[in-house]
Amino acid sequence: METNTTSPAISADDFQALEQKVLRAVEVVRRERDARAAAEAEVAVLREQLDALTAASNHAQTQITTLNQERDAVRARVEKMLQQMDELV
Repeated sequence: METNTTSPAISADDFQALEQKVLRAVEVVRRERDARAAAEAEVAVLREQLDALTAASNHAQTQITTLNQERDAVRARVEKMLQQMDELV
């Protein structure tokens, strides 16, 4: 039995058009990959900056708490001294 393997004939122009479409698709994929890599790199940088800012904020909050405690201690000492001066008068 004879197998008839006929394929539709593709003209040279059709093949070139298909080739151009494939090349454009490859270029689009390449650009999208590059854009994704750039976006991921930017995200990494922004995460590092966020971590640094968070650490700085935590350090500042700790300093504020310490300064407030010192202020309260100084206020208490000044009030005690003023009370002692009032007792002398």
